[in-house]
Amino acid sequence: MRAIDSTTNRFGGILPRPEVLKDDPESFSEQLRHSLAAWTKEGYLVVWLEVPIAKSALIPVAVEQGFSFHHSGEAYLMLTLQLKEGAFIPGYSTHFVGAGGVVINERDELLVVCENYLVSTNRPPFFKLPGGLLNQGEHLVTGVMREVHEETGIETEFERVVCFRHWHGYRHGKSDIYFVCLLRPLTETIVRQEEEIAQCLWMPLQEYLDADGVSLFNKEIVRAALTETGVVPTEIKGHRNPELHEFFMPADLDW
Repeated sequence: MRAIDSTTNRFGGILPRPEVLKDDPESFSEQLRHSLAAWTKEGYLVVWLEVPIAKSALIPVAVEQGFSFHHSGEAYLMLTLQLKEGAFIPGYSTHFVGAGGVVINERDELLVVCENYLVSTNRPPFFKLPGGLLNQGEHLVTGVMREVHEETGIETEFERVVCFRHWHGYRHGKSDIYFVCLLRPLTETIVRQEEEIAQCLWMPLQEYLDADGVSLFNKEIVRAALTETGVVPTEIKGHRNPELHEFFMPADLDW
């Protein structure tokens, strides 16, 4: 019997081709057992087994032969098995990435929102900066301008990254990196996103900084936007695959 048709990676991993996995669990079990023995003899370190959702009946078979869950996508489950004890298996995505926009108009008014879930009859509105999670594959510059526009209807122009926060214990036990960006407003008329936002307004900047109902974090990042130079989007000439990368550097660096 031949081993399952596979590809390899540069870290000593073997990756069976999902499309050639046998549909029948019994046949797959026999082929997998034979393949594991062959791959171990050939010196591979880790098996990365991607099981399409259409072949999910194969998952218990793989688990029975020692595989563990690694991660899943919309149409597959990835399992792994160490062929050599102690072989390194990198974790999957550990962080969410979000961004908030500090948007200040020419009248020194700050664009703020109060989300629906923060509305309470027992306290004043809790105002924060507009922003949210980036979509998969979305650049930071595009994402923060999109989030601000979706929540407030305000069109903006990206200026710089001011600071970021790294926070553990977020959604599903993952960590979170939240970038704070200074944006210049291009429009003034607010169109509130009713599904998520209870209130949206231009608030005098000093009123926001003095308000009891604003968190210390939000106040500090607004102050940073007013005083710090931050970093700006930068093109590194000659760098490969520029469409896949986004660089931020001090504005006075000559690249």
